[in-house]
Amino acid sequence: MTQTLFFGAFLAALLYVLIPGPAFLALLGIGAGQGRKAGALFMGGHLAGDILWSTLALVAIVGAKTIGSTIFDILGLLCGVYLAWIGWTALRAKPRGENQPLMSVERPYRRGLIFGLTNPKGYPVALATFTALLAGSSNALDFHALPALLAVSFLGFLAADIILIGIIGASVVRRFYRRHELAIVRLSGVLFMGFAVQAIWHAAPGLLGMRKP
Repeated sequence: MTQTLFFGAFLAALLYVLIPGPAFLALLGIGAGQGRKAGALFMGGHLAGDILWSTLALVAIVGAKTIGSTIFDILGLLCGVYLAWIGWTALRAKPRGENQPLMSVERPYRRGLIFGLTNPKGYPVALATFTALLAGSSNALDFHALPALLAVSFLGFLAADIILIGIIGASVVRRFYRRHELAIVRLSGVLFMGFAVQAIWHAAPGLLGMRKP
């Protein structure tokens, strides 16, 4: 196992949490309206979903690699297309209504737990993100590496949670987000498009028979 592989897993987990999406926006609403403690409880519950979906994604990626590189390349291509679709959707996002009331959640931990485990985009986004960032180290992927990858991913989730908990609830963050919400969403779309290009870039040579043995 290489440092590149571990760094890719850590970065994938970090960005999986940090890139704006449904959970990010829910956290921002809770943190802005109820403070950092409520936001931390929400993220603590949501961590269960992060672990579940990333585990399933890594098992799928490692399994695909074990079966054969062609399946891995197809998986990478499909994930790249999916990421491109998410990115394009974000780039086309339209402004929301101004001064929308912030949500109030009585049990933020339970809300985060349910949100994380039932998020329909959790698995495909995790699969696409991890595939995009691990594709360059696909030769080092096997089931023996899986426990270490999960451990590094867990550290990535914790780092991302700490970062988000550290910034939510601040008045400057609320004002900045409300003022630049559309730009933030579209920037996330650009990031997804970048991941899409990377995933397709790694998959295309194998599918076209151009990858060196």
